[in-house]
Amino acid sequence: MLARLDSRTREQIIKLVKQEVVPAIGCTEPMAVALCTARATELLGRRPERIEAYLSANILKNAMGVGIPGTGMVGLPIAIALGALIGKSEYQLEVLRDLTPEALADGKQFIAEKRIAIHLKEDIHEKLYIEVTASAGDASQKAIIAGSHTHFVEPKAPPSAPEGATIDPASPSKTIEAPSGAVGGAFPSETSGSDLSLNLRLVYDFATTAPLDEISFILAARDYNIGAAREALKGNYGHNLGKTIDRPLSKGIFGNSIYCHIIARTASACDARMGGAMIPVMSNSGSGNQGICATNPVCVYAQENENTEEELIRALMLSHLTAIYIKQSLGRLSALCGCVVAGIGSSVGITLLMGGGYDQMCSAVKNMVANIAGMLCDGAKPSCSLKIASGVSTAVLSALLAMEGKCVTSAEGIVDDCVDRTIRNLTAIGAEAMCQTDDLVLQIMTTKGC
Repeated sequence: MLARLDSRTREQIIKLVKQEVVPAIGCTEPMAVALCTARATELLGRRPERIEAYLSANILKNAMGVGIPGTGMVGLPIAIALGALIGKSEYQLEVLRDLTPEALADGKQFIAEKRIAIHLKEDIHEKLYIEVTASAGDASQKAIIAGSHTHFVEPKAPPSAPEGATIDPASPSKTIEAPSGAVGGAFPSETSGSDLSLNLRLVYDFATTAPLDEISFILAARDYNIGAAREALKGNYGHNLGKTIDRPLSKGIFGNSIYCHIIARTASACDARMGGAMIPVMSNSGSGNQGICATNPVCVYAQENENTEEELIRALMLSHLTAIYIKQSLGRLSALCGCVVAGIGSSVGITLLMGGGYDQMCSAVKNMVANIAGMLCDGAKPSCSLKIASGVSTAVLSALLAMEGKCVTSAEGIVDDCVDRTIRNLTAIGAEAMCQTDDLVLQIMTTKGC
């Protein structure tokens, strides 16, 4: 029997999880831009006549091709327009939840009147950077989000800087108090939890030994994300991957199995989210798709394998905290698809539900890294469900191999004998080596004929 961690360490981990696992409506990048627009508008104190947004390359990449909930439209202009017209910053990543048909019509008119300008923010190191200025007459107000999707910073120019100079995210900045209602308190920055150095053993020990009443809050992820999968079946969203897998023809190919159900329920929630359904999901590390991928495979397996609720709670915590741990060194936005990170989380969660221990969990991680480490992120969009299906498929396969005593060795590829070094090898490739890939992906996306 493992010894429980001390109460201070548990409190730090719980605070970190509550900061990183939060509800969101729609893709988090356009919602973060809408949130920043809402804050700038609130500071202006009146309906803006013009909105100007400067965005980092990764924000642009992830916001260009994704559906905006409740609008039937794609991309940043409608997200910005609605953020200015009906957005409330106190709602955080559910900033547009007051959307009405009348507000949508007003937003379309706002766009038609060419009141919105969107630019690439040059010469910044921060991958997650949003700067929005709302203007009316001679008055204007600016809001900046940097580091994480809900982390506001104050525009801060040196005394000699010309009027209109803005913050350099690489330099110190003052944090603005977050609106009330954030799960776990203030909004996290890019380095949230940096005073808590996670490793896979610590993640495992916490998830398997923490008092149940301290971690049962993670069941909210099941309620949100399995609920999103159910709601997705009521409409036709994105590429309908989840519904396609559930159809008779597909069952004739894949069978009516736990494996098939896991992929279908996970893909359905992603279909709805990327297709613009007004359905909230529980995100992980600023990504709704990562939250779905870390949740639904674990929940479906637990239900069909008849695991206990305690086993489900611990497996969900293990899955989400593993994803958070990996993102600590990868960063919130990178050229590496988030389904790799969240897929690793769901794989170790499923391994636990299969009866595996720490050694099997390490094997599952190595098997995952050996398979889909190079999957690139080319923006948030309906086809993300296809990538999630690949990640979830690999997660189940990796867990099954681990339980059979099979593990990719350090003689193969980027896998190391040490599981934490294996993870760092993965995140170094995603955060450093794939930066040029990221630039080229954005160039391709912004110069296509469509």
